Amino acid sequence: MAITSGLFRTKSVEQSIRDTDEPDSKLRKDLTARDLTIFGVAVVIGAGIFTLTARTAGTVAGPSVSLAFVFAAIACGLTALCYAEFASTVPVAGSAYTFAYATFGEIIAWIIGWDLILEFALAVSVVAKGWSQYLGEVLGSQPPVLQLGSITFDWGAVLIIAVVGVLLATGTKLSSRVSAVAVAIKLGVIALVLVVGATYFKPSNLTPYIPPAQPTEHADGLRQSLFSFLTGSGGTSYGWYGLLAAASLVFFAFVGFDVVATAAEETRNPQRDVPRGIFGALAIVTVLYVGVSIVLTGMVPYTELANGNATLATAFALHGATWVKSIISIGAIAGLSTVVMVMYMGQTRVLFAMARDGLLPRGLAHTESKGTPVRLTVLVGVICALLAGFVDFGTLEEMVNIGTLAAFVLVAIGVPILRRTRPDLKRGFRVPLVPLVPILAALACLWLMLNLSIETWLRFVIWMALGTVLYFAYGRKHSLLGKQRQPQPDDRTPPSVR
Repeated sequence: MAITSGLFRTKSVEQSIRDTDEPDSKLRKDLTARDLTIFGVAVVIGAGIFTLTARTAGTVAGPSVSLAFVFAAIACGLTALCYAEFASTVPVAGSAYTFAYATFGEIIAWIIGWDLILEFALAVSVVAKGWSQYLGEVLGSQPPVLQLGSITFDWGAVLIIAVVGVLLATGTKLSSRVSAVAVAIKLGVIALVLVVGATYFKPSNLTPYIPPAQPTEHADGLRQSLFSFLTGSGGTSYGWYGLLAAASLVFFAFVGFDVVATAAEETRNPQRDVPRGIFGALAIVTVLYVGVSIVLTGMVPYTELANGNATLATAFALHGATWVKSIISIGAIAGLSTVVMVMYMGQTRVLFAMARDGLLPRGLAHTESKGTPVRLTVLVGVICALLAGFVDFGTLEEMVNIGTLAAFVLVAIGVPILRRTRPDLKRGFRVPLVPLVPILAALACLWLMLNLSIETWLRFVIWMALGTVLYFAYGRKHSLLGKQRQPQPDDRTPPSVR
């Protein structure tokens, strides 16, 4: 009993909101619905539209990659409804971590917070390396790396993380303004891609829309999806299995819209503006992703993109329009810059919330005069810079997907639970058709998780196990909620003595 005592203690919504007024850890409320929409578009439109679309079309799904984006968007849309209700009810930094603390209890909140730490750290580092590659293309040289003996140092990735860290330490409003400029640039580039690409469009290239299934090399054993392993289908590309696997892969392109919820505490009117920001961003990016994927696969046969290294520029190069490549590279640099920025911000806000609750060292939750957690911003920057500078991630990017999906599942399940336990709470937005919509959201996310590789699942389980050990070694002992609920000396005095 002693081991499990207090593991599921919940932190009331009222207490979470009161904590936002602590002078030493108070975030500045500067953001509007427009800022949140910009952040959402900024973080979602990035590597996915410039690289992932072509790669997935060529090697996994063929022309049906556009349908894979729709499937992923449906899962995100259902989950977005749940995020909007939680964020408008609990306008506190921390996103899924804070929601879980109010709904499931401390141990589940810690696990999902630990999960989000993995998601954001890997996302920042992986995207920073992608930014570095595009920087090399714009400069007309090899990727900006240094060879230090047997060690490769990616100084381009470190550079973007350092610049973004300075901007975030200065304040979220400045970060939003920089994001707005970068978003305008990449949307302009995408518009150009759609217009020019449409001139090369051939409907015959979309046939067959779902190509016949083919065995995939090196997709057996731990590299096959968990669903393929459970059904005995083995690793396949194209066909329906390929389409479903593609939906799980392109989900990476949507990762980040939930970051909007982490900024709820810094929003002037979170009950109104957070839902608007989430839905506005998701609607814009879904239209862009589907549009680009249809134009791309209509420009060239999908088999021309099957070398595994294809990008959006590849389709234009096959038509001799090599001049588009430079423009796409500029758009990619602008796009990936904002992805790094918003993911970086999400990472600091989750850690900030956990530190304010005592599950991590409280000193990390200190905010400076401008209302930004500078200490955490520097710490996150150093860690992500080391990862991006020295680590070759390979298939580790799938860890971002499984971490995000796990958080989505808990948020979806939490909506009907909080409706039942706290029906009195003021909700700026309410999910329709509860519990049907949250159940569908959870099932959709679980389905996407099943289509991730077995090795990704094993890594995820190991990371969660490490987090559990850390919770019992530190978090549980230092939890402020746990200390507040410990009996005082007078409370332990026998009644007969009182």
